[in-house]
Amino acid sequence: METRAQVILSGFADEGAKPAREQLTMLAALGMSYYSVRFVDLGSGVKNAMQLDKTEVRQLVQLHREFGMQVASLGSPIGKVKLLDLEDGSHNRFVPFGRYLKEEVGRAIDLAGALGTKLIRGFSFYHPRGTTPEVHLEQAAANLRRIAEKCGEAGVFFGLEVEANLVGQNGRLLARLHRLVDHAHLLLVFDGGNLSSQNLLPDQTYAEYRAMRQGLGWMHIKDYRIDPGLKWQGFVDEERLKNFVPADQGDSAHEAILRDFRQRLPALERRLKRLGLPGVFLDLEPHLKGGGQFGGYSGPDGFGVALRSLLRLLDYVGIDYRLTTYRDIERQKK
Repeated sequence: METRAQVILSGFADEGAKPAREQLTMLAALGMSYYSVRFVDLGSGVKNAMQLDKTEVRQLVQLHREFGMQVASLGSPIGKVKLLDLEDGSHNRFVPFGRYLKEEVGRAIDLAGALGTKLIRGFSFYHPRGTTPEVHLEQAAANLRRIAEKCGEAGVFFGLEVEANLVGQNGRLLARLHRLVDHAHLLLVFDGGNLSSQNLLPDQTYAEYRAMRQGLGWMHIKDYRIDPGLKWQGFVDEERLKNFVPADQGDSAHEAILRDFRQRLPALERRLKRLGLPGVFLDLEPHLKGGGQFGGYSGPDGFGVALRSLLRLLDYVGIDYRLTTYRDIERQKK
């Protein structure tokens, strides 16, 4: 009998805890065997994974072996810098792109290799506040093409996430970037909460998903209930977003999106496996106790609530998934 396509469940474990062993303990208890690495504490304080030294990377890899855990993606901040060196009232960094490509993108690629993943999550650059993202598409695409080329040389893939305030702040713009870059090592990452938190209604969020679905590589699962009292003018103040909710309770149209995604899943899974990837990830990033520009927090309890919400939704729309048992973990360690 033919095996049905399945999603691989993953998550940003730093939303549950920051110490590495606590992150992996939480994931194992929930039956997850993949996660995305972002912030972690290996005994010398909380660091973004990009700042880990070689000893800390070795420590983390050893913990992965101990827990039978694998890395879905490196949750890097690549692309969360200014596109242009202009003062616009924001606190975003500007780094000359040649140096950025060599040092920070190069570091992300090396780290992904050390952690055993082929996926690097990233972003589409901040255009100057007060300008429209459309006028910056060509320059952002030129930068992203060079990132994709560098990733391609190393056999890894750059996943471009939709997010407010960036050039690729919606599905239509992200799709245009994907077409302009036109490189096999650039994939798109959908995140419903990053759209509904821009005050997009469910039908609008669904339309943005449809616009970008041809380039889709994987999904982040985050939901948000629109607050009519928060009005955005020009940019979204991410530190004021407090209405993140489990995936079946918000305005991100997850039911409609996942029903459509179910039809596309078998072909996408085959395509990604041909590229040497393990399959199609749904990556939990719930922000249930708060979120901001560079991360969020749910606590171990909130992370569990978010996972159960997602499982209910997957069961309801008929998408298969698999959780790991203790026996599976012991088998992986041998």
